[in-house]
Amino acid sequence: MSQTILLTLDGLSCGHCIKRVKEALEQRSDVEQAEVTLEEARVAGQASADALIATVEQAGYHAGLKQDDAHPKSEPLTATETQPEALTAESTELPAQSRDNAAHLLIEGMSCASCVSRVEKALQQVTGVSQARVNLGERSALVLGDADPQALVAAVTEAGYGAQVVEDESERREKQQQSARQAMRRFSWQAALALLLGVPLMIWGMIGDNMMLSAANRPVWLLLGTLTLLVMIVAGGHFYRSAWRSLRNGAATMDTLVALGTGAAWLYSISVALWPDFFPSQARHLYFEASAMIIGLINLGHALEQRARQRSSQALERLLDLAPAQARVITDQGEKMVPLSELQPGMTLRLVTGDRVPVDGDILEGEAWFDEAMLTGEPVPQAKSSGDKIHAGTLVQDGAVRFTARAIGKNTTLARIIQLVRQAQSSKPEIGRLADRISAVFVPVVVAIALVSALIWYLVGPQPQIVYTLVIATTVLIIACPCALGLATPMSIISGVGRAAELGVLIRDADALQRASTLDTLVFDKTGTLTEGQPRVTDIVTFNGADQAHILRLAAALEQDSSHPLAKALVNAAKSSNLPAIAQFRTIRGQGVSGILDGKPLLLGNLALMQQNNVDCSAAEQALAAMAEKGATPVILAAEGKLAGLFALRDALRQESRTALQRLHRSGFRLIMLTGDNEQTARVIAKEAGIDEVIAGVLPDGKADAIRQLQQQGRQVAMIGDGINDAPALAQAEVGIAMGGGSDVAIETAAMTLMRHDLHGVADALAVAKATLRNMKQNLLGAFIYNSLGIPVAAGVLYPFTGTLLNPVLAGAAMALSSITVVSNANRLLRYKPPKA
Repeated sequence: MSQTILLTLDGLSCGHCIKRVKEALEQRSDVEQAEVTLEEARVAGQASADALIATVEQAGYHAGLKQDDAHPKSEPLTATETQPEALTAESTELPAQSRDNAAHLLIEGMSCASCVSRVEKALQQVTGVSQARVNLGERSALVLGDADPQALVAAVTEAGYGAQVVEDESERREKQQQSARQAMRRFSWQAALALLLGVPLMIWGMIGDNMMLSAANRPVWLLLGTLTLLVMIVAGGHFYRSAWRSLRNGAATMDTLVALGTGAAWLYSISVALWPDFFPSQARHLYFEASAMIIGLINLGHALEQRARQRSSQALERLLDLAPAQARVITDQGEKMVPLSELQPGMTLRLVTGDRVPVDGDILEGEAWFDEAMLTGEPVPQAKSSGDKIHAGTLVQDGAVRFTARAIGKNTTLARIIQLVRQAQSSKPEIGRLADRISAVFVPVVVAIALVSALIWYLVGPQPQIVYTLVIATTVLIIACPCALGLATPMSIISGVGRAAELGVLIRDADALQRASTLDTLVFDKTGTLTEGQPRVTDIVTFNGADQAHILRLAAALEQDSSHPLAKALVNAAKSSNLPAIAQFRTIRGQGVSGILDGKPLLLGNLALMQQNNVDCSAAEQALAAMAEKGATPVILAAEGKLAGLFALRDALRQESRTALQRLHRSGFRLIMLTGDNEQTARVIAKEAGIDEVIAGVLPDGKADAIRQLQQQGRQVAMIGDGINDAPALAQAEVGIAMGGGSDVAIETAAMTLMRHDLHGVADALAVAKATLRNMKQNLLGAFIYNSLGIPVAAGVLYPFTGTLLNPVLAGAAMALSSITVVSNANRLLRYKPPKA
């Protein structure tokens, strides 16, 4: 016997998670159908709840039985539905993922991708953690799930690193900035101290061949060796402490390589200085200056990298700066300035020209123009008056209003946007996870290469072998530090996601960026996406002696409780607030509605509905054809089984649709319109908009199938929509893009959300995605080339041809420069401007 089971889901974060869970469930022979969102799954079939939960767990997510079954909404008149209350400047609703339990940690002691891997593994082993995202670029971690924050800190500490929990963005920002300032100061003076000794030491050693130990300079070198040791402890102690912690935890990191390289150089040199008789005269070369210089250069590189990394978070910092520190509150005693932290919902506040809106609210009285560009990417100021919603971070350009605080703190639209951006910046695309997997084994491999190279030089190298062996081992260890490899992906993601937010595009995770960069086909929902979503009745034709006003009243009565745009158009056209109640109201899926008024059965919907109920529509054929030619949607009314009226509803194209679609065309995308409308009407709209292909007459359940068929043809597909019944298609597509103003379900399912209802946002989003992935590949390629060429050169492959070896000091400088190059290249994204042509 078939049954429907409702499951609660946990751990899903994007459309592809939904797709994986849906496919896992529907692959079961005892499941007929599965409808999946980020938070729940409705499964029809013979499977037991325990079996379904086990299937979800095997797919890598968590599930439980939901006790209270929520009834689904009635299907709309046609195949699309929009609900304007969502992510525009008219609402504060954001994807549910932004409201999941999430802990932010600042991590201390991470230096490379190996550290990232170790911290992630430690966090994921904590009970209650569904996902852990560690970001080397920001030295932070975002942990999703329901874990005890102190347990998270303990796990990181046990792994050999430091951690502290931050409660909100302002606290995170303050601590991160404080930590960055302290780190920059520390690295700067440590670099200065090491170079202050290393540079003169290197110059003196090069004059008169003083690098070779002799009876005359031995006392000086013993003193200099002691000074070098002190500098290594003071300026480079953090390398050795970190290496020791990693060693105790059975791991190896970048600091391990630095510690081994500089330590080996110093130990060899001090051994030569203390016991010169044990070494041949030609092997008494000293490398104290190399240890000091390497530590100085790497510290200098860290300081410069720290400064560059701070610039990469500028986009998010600008969002944080949008909220003012104080607000003008109206009390019984008059107006007073109150700190933002003291505001409460329900308070009355006043805004004047030049003010930033402190919290979300509803205008009580007054009129003003609001600049919402930093929130929505829309440069044109919006006029707001009594009853309109306003949002934290927007700027009053002109006018004055009084408003009631509705959402404060973490609940404002701005705070939620910042949270989404933060989550996306902490995520990793598949290409980034590949880099992490390589980095996880990179350090042990490098140590092995250094040992093998040293052994080869010791066995077959020129005299004195011990000197060449040391130089080779030290240089390989120093040049191979995987800093650049670890920073390549996260720095691009931080900059790219931040830049997208500035352009009014919210990206759920970094995987969406990678998938979006490979797209070749864009599928658009029609109503509310390509069109305004506010159709109007443009013509009414009556039949069988019916009165025009009467049939309009009947149609409005049938649709008075629906939120669908076509239904609203009929209700608005009737201009009546006193519509009769309909008995036995019923929605017929994808066709229309029915009901009884004063004992008379009524039908309202498309031609298929009428034919199914044997209503003779031959008299309307000419009118139907004329409406279709004009691109209008025909809605037919039948009373008591007879044709009564025909309504023409026209939903005009959005102003920007043509230019935005032309822009996407020029970028090489194939454009498809997917709609529940009849084909003739759809083709008129498609021709007007410049669409390549039309898939019309699709029922709500068929939209995902249409996307699947395109994918089976080898297409990489993005779905752009805003309706509840667009959600399965958004999940099925490689990338789902929800339009601002769309339904909550659509926004929750989509990988990207446009904060303004403008198709130019689609072009901007895809352009940023391509630019980010291109930048990421540049960084990874640069890091791989650096290591692929640097390690063999350091191992001495050029020696037979040139007779020279790479100096360990130059290896240290190259390693530091590679990290700075990666970060600087990522920062170019902050200035990226999507092409308009």
